[in-house]
Amino acid sequence: MRVEIVDVGPRDGLQNEDETLSPQTRAELCDRLAEAGVPRVEAASFVNPKKVPQMAGAEEVVSGIQRRPGTVYAGLVLNEKGYERAVEAGVDEVRYAFPVTETFAERNQNTTVADATELSGRLTERARLDGVRVSITLSAAFGCPFEGRVEPKVVLDIAERVGAAKPDEIVLADTIGVGVPKGVRELVGGVLNYGITVGCHFHDTRNTGIANAIAAVEAGATILDASVGGTGGCPFAPKATGNIATEDLVYLLHGMGYETGIDLDALIECAQWLSEQLGKELPGQVHKAGNFEPVAG
Repeated sequence: MRVEIVDVGPRDGLQNEDETLSPQTRAELCDRLAEAGVPRVEAASFVNPKKVPQMAGAEEVVSGIQRRPGTVYAGLVLNEKGYERAVEAGVDEVRYAFPVTETFAERNQNTTVADATELSGRLTERARLDGVRVSITLSAAFGCPFEGRVEPKVVLDIAERVGAAKPDEIVLADTIGVGVPKGVRELVGGVLNYGITVGCHFHDTRNTGIANAIAAVEAGATILDASVGGTGGCPFAPKATGNIATEDLVYLLHGMGYETGIDLDALIECAQWLSEQLGKELPGQVHKAGNFEPVAG
């Protein structure tokens, strides 16, 4: 079985870092990930640079990428203006994200859940006409930093409405890292019942990210977000820490017999390079410990 990895390092991985990397360095990160065989790279975030200065120069990032045939380069958007910027910049895929709780939706992007859900349908239609892929991410699907527990039925009802427009996929995001495998299996299975391709996005805030990723795949998710080196976090979610490290996830998936198409050794080198650019040790483990041939089962 193949699992498609989306490396969100150039976007989610860097948006919460104290060190702001130049658009040229972020474009080089995208190039290095593509060279390692990562099939989809979330290259930039088309948001207000005053609110997230680490993401300034999104258009420069996209224009600076040395595009590799077969690699899909995506841009995150939070509203219609962001969508238009991303498409004009030349992304292959638009990833529209919105929280499933009212408080977070208002704080993160000054909207309501109803309006954000409606916009997801409109952007899906526009993307179809513009000839780009469209992915819809339901943020805080397992818990909200302001409202606490999110009931699965709430998420599944929103997913059903989002799915009615037939986006390429719905991504369930554990934005603050509170999910556990049981809840992951419930949500993934529920969305799959709507006939929609399911992806998942896990943060490792409580050390459950990798366990959740495997639970998601075993429940039928075929797409997983991860961030090289384990960088990441949300500027608008208190205590949200990094994503699961791409190299850690790939090591585990390969050892379990899943295919990703990624060269793990090259990915490890990419994580080490990013650590140097940021001037600090990154949370991921495999880029520090090294690759290892798994014992045959």
